Amino acid sequence: MAYQSSILQYFHTKLPGREALLGQFLRYFVTGGLAFFVDFGLFALFLYGCGLYYLLANLIGLVGGLIVNYLISVGWVFTACKRTLDRRRGVEFLIFSIIGVIGVALNQGLMWLMVDRFSLHPMLSKIIAAAIVLLWNFGGRKVLLFRGKRETV
Repeated sequence: MAYQSSILQYFHTKLPGREALLGQFLRYFVTGGLAFFVDFGLFALFLYGCGLYYLLANLIGLVGGLIVNYLISVGWVFTACKRTLDRRRGVEFLIFSIIGVIGVALNQGLMWLMVDRFSLHPMLSKIIAAAIVLLWNFGGRKVLLFRGKRETV
């Protein structure tokens, strides 16, 4: 992935190597942050700009964030890993998305719980839910899609 002179290049030089689990998690954290900006931006746009119901605005934001997350994950985060479905990109994206959909359900449930049951502000609830779902998404994708180390040829 060509990420010269970008924010990814900056983090690429500052973080531990992609071969280490810590390096992958920190890269995934950065990726999650970038995807969260897309997610949060779309959420705010559709919540306040379009006046949509907060759960619908949240869903739109999550879909945008999912696409950004996949593209950066396969091109920057897990490049040192053996991809279990490397030759079947459609299936890989499907499983990546299923993990993400479970994350969306978890996010939506947490949002509902925090906003409707505990009366927290939707924006604060969004941040808390995103942090919890980040851990779920990284773990699920690491275990199911990006295991072990890639063999060097």
